[in-house]
Parts: sequence; structure tokens; C-alpha cells
Amino acid sequence: MTQPRNPVEPFLRMDRMPHIWCPGCGIGVVVNCFARAMLESKTDIDSVQVVSGIGCTGRIAGYLRMDSYHTTHGRAIPFATGLKTARPDMKVVVFSGDGDLVAIGGNHLIHAARRNVDIKVICVNNFTYGMTGGQVAPTAPIESVATTSPFGVFEQPFNLAFLADSAGAVYVARWTTYHVRQLAKAMREVLQKPGFCFVEVIAPCPTIYQRRNRLGDALDAMRFYKQQSKLSEGADTRTLDIPMQGPIPVGRFVNRDRPTLLENMNTVLGKRLGAKFTPYPTGVTR
Repeated sequence: MTQPRNPVEPFLRMDRMPHIWCPGCGIGVVVNCFARAMLESKTDIDSVQVVSGIGCTGRIAGYLRMDSYHTTHGRAIPFATGLKTARPDMKVVVFSGDGDLVAIGGNHLIHAARRNVDIKVICVNNFTYGMTGGQVAPTAPIESVATTSPFGVFEQPFNLAFLADSAGAVYVARWTTYHVRQLAKAMREVLQKPGFCFVEVIAPCPTIYQRRNRLGDALDAMRFYKQQSKLSEGADTRTLDIPMQGPIPVGRFVNRDRPTLLENMNTVLGKRLGAKFTPYPTGVTR
């Protein structure tokens, strides 16, 4: 009998399989959800550009069978901004981890959200720098253990949903890798939503974070996500902190509309230059 073909294979570079991620890593789930979002939304594979940074999540760009760019550390968002400006007809999606996007890339994150650049950011948050040895990350919960904090983290971590919301993102959601249907749906929604969209994915890192903090393996993480996730649709993002081994608020928290960067540029320049100005194509359909 012929083996049934996996429906997500057309979106993946199967010649590069098997991938490099550790057994139980949540990044593979994120890739699968994105491929299914592309499939279910009937998004043209040639209309999507993927940009990633450095780190475990940054390797996603190399496994998606579409135009993709593996950029320098912390610079995925400015690269994506330039790409979207040059090709407004394209859907530009950024994949990267909490360290790459929020530590060295944090300044780019808040200003892209403020400008409402029409890009979609998928942040895989595993609370650690997985590829470089397990240093403390800006999302690491207080009391967790890291290579650079062997006696426990005592710095207040970022609440990424609140950070993105307060900076101006038009769409903010958080799911875990246990919530595969909800995550794929969120990805479908951001592919159709104009403006800066931010989806946080809580994912296990069995090799570094789980092991160092004696939290078991990836299956234990899935059980924890199932038991401790708390649906908080539309909640005030200021209340969405993630404590060490405490409840994880999940859901879609922000879904609003405001002009994108290119739409604002057309408005301002149109008023200033009048008939002399040719509107810039925005790629946005409202």
C-alpha cells in the first residue's frame, strides 16, 4: 500500500529532514501549526516570506519551503520591516525565540509594534537561551534556574503579551504547544489581519530548561500545560504574568484595528504633497 502523504509536506523542505531540534522540543509543533494554518487558510505559498533570527527557533526558516531569510541576532524584525516596505504585496512572518526577539531584539520589537508595521511575529517562548547553553532569558520566571543564575532567577520577567499590547500591536495572543488547534487558528487569523500581530507560544525545552529545573520531560510539560492553562480571552494584558510552575493565562487578548505604517505614510504625504503624491501600495485590503 502507498503511504498516505502528510498534508503539510508541501510547505516543508523534506530534503532537510530529520530536523536538528531535540526530542520533545516544542518548535516542531509550531512549524506544524503554521503549515496547517497555511493549508487551512488556502494561503498561496508564493505570497509568504519568512524571516527568522538566531537561536533554536531561528532555524525554522530553513525548514519551510518558501522564501525565507535567516538573519543576524536580534535583527529579524528590522529585516522584515524592510522586506515588507519593499514588497507590500507579500505576507511577512517572523519566527524567533524569546531571547532573540525580546533581549537583543527588544528595541526593534516595541518600535515595530508602535509603528504598526504589517508583519506577523511568532515568538516561541521556552524561558531560556536553548542553543547557547541555557543562560537566563528575559522571560525566565523568578526562582527558575539557569546557567547564569544557578541559585535561581530573581529578576522580574517580561510579560510579553502586555509588552506587545502596550507598544501598539493590533493582535496579541498566547497559546502553548498543547493547544495545537487554537494555535493554528491564531496563525490563520494573523495571516489575514493587517498590522503588527504578535503570537506567543509557550513551548518546552526538555534538554535545558526542563532538565535544569527538574520539571521532567516534554510529556510532563504537556500534562502541565493541559492542567495549568487558564483560558483568559480578552483579559487585561497587565494580568497575564506567568509564574514559576503557576497558571498560564492563554487566549486571544487583543484584536483591534488601526492604520498600518504604510497607510499612515500615504495619509501624511497625501495631505502635504497633494496631487503630486502617488500613494504607496500597502498590500492591505480592508
